[in-house]
Amino acid sequence: MEGESSKNDSFKERQAERMKRLRDLHIKRNEARQMNHQEVVEEDKRNKLPPNWEARKRQAEWVLNDEEKRKKAEENGENYDRVKLLQIDALEAERLDRKKKKKNPDIGFADYEQATARQYNRLVKNMKPDMEQYERQRNKLGDAFYGGQNTILHGLHNDNQILLKEHFRNVIKGISKREKYSRRRMHNDDADIDYINERNMKFNKKLERFYGEHTTEIKQNLERGTAV
Repeated sequence: MEGESSKNDSFKERQAERMKRLRDLHIKRNEARQMNHQEVVEEDKRNKLPPNWEARKRQAEWVLNDEEKRKKAEENGENYDRVKLLQIDALEAERLDRKKKKKNPDIGFADYEQATARQYNRLVKNMKPDMEQYERQRNKLGDAFYGGQNTILHGLHNDNQILLKEHFRNVIKGISKREKYSRRRMHNDDADIDYINERNMKFNKKLERFYGEHTTEIKQNLERGTAV
């Protein structure tokens, strides 16, 4: 009887051990399934991000860190640019200066396309991103934040009035700058009047300069009334 009792006890112990190991395997399988699902979700999010997202994120973090150091320097009554230069040696400062000139060299006026591109790069460089607002919008809009193929963006975004005023100031500043550096030509009373204001007159002159030789015959036919 004692032998049979010991056999039953050992069988129950083995059975309990097997059940415990089976429960542990179930728990580990569920944990692995959850981790795999999280990895799939994160990978899907990374795939939906722009190709240069990591570089842009590092740049934004550097800008925020630089702005924080600048505020601390201003609170202490220090010139941040001077303090920053004191922390690097002359060779590094020279290398950064060469890199800055190479990145956006001032080659003077070449054409309107390059002037517009330089203005755009300057305005973008002066923009300071609000990463907290960015994160709030991304969490609020979810997948619609990146504007997929079938996403309806109308009504999802609200324009920031501060940024609109800043954009308006930049436009006015650009117009005033162009007016300051534009040389006023002598008015010719005998010239044909084919414009409604001074800005339209300049635009027509540009068209004439680039396309005049190709449209001379068409213009003459229109004036004679013999155009087909």
